[in-house]
Amino acid sequence: MDTHADVVVVDYGLGNLRSVTRGLERAGASVTITDDPGRFDDADGVVLPGVGAFREGMENADPYRDALADVAASDTPLFGICLGMQMLLAESEEAEYAGQGAVEGLGFVPGTNVRFRGDQKIPHMGWNELDVVRDHPLVTGVDGGRGGSVDGEHAYFVHSYYADPEDDHAIVAETEYGVTFPAVVANDDGTVFGTQFHPEKSGETGLTILKNFVDLC
Repeated sequence: MDTHADVVVVDYGLGNLRSVTRGLERAGASVTITDDPGRFDDADGVVLPGVGAFREGMENADPYRDALADVAASDTPLFGICLGMQMLLAESEEAEYAGQGAVEGLGFVPGTNVRFRGDQKIPHMGWNELDVVRDHPLVTGVDGGRGGSVDGEHAYFVHSYYADPEDDHAIVAETEYGVTFPAVVANDDGTVFGTQFHPEKSGETGLTILKNFVDLC
């Protein structure tokens, strides 16, 4: 078995590319950072990182929309991180909240991103416990793989909005911050998935996630 999965990290101007790349390399991947959607076809896996605002993310990612849809329709794993995960959904309240009107997400996971309500401090920032609610190779490991389960482990979050999928089956793992919300989501096929937390900043828990991803690729 080829130990080096060829993983492409999408450089659309809004990602924490260096730390994501380092984390993937530690997990055993061979990483290419690219702004060329033509490179997605040959990849064993595609990573969509992201920090910042939903509208800016979608505007920057718009030239990649078709190529990402091709990846989503294939067997190639597509992994969204933080804003990248939120972009997998159909829409977000964030642009509405900022008075910018509706912004169309990628729509690979039906649902919307909603703002934390209540008196919690936002952004939500810090370490939270992961509660795995259903099997998925990203969080429970690949048979014969090097990762494993992250149930009950802690991961590092920084965000003011969270995913609210139409179908509860899209929720792979949850966590709690005044409200229970998805920490990991996936589409029906299980090949498109995302983490609200930053695996590249989540120590051993994050490394396990990244190893599971590389094994899946």
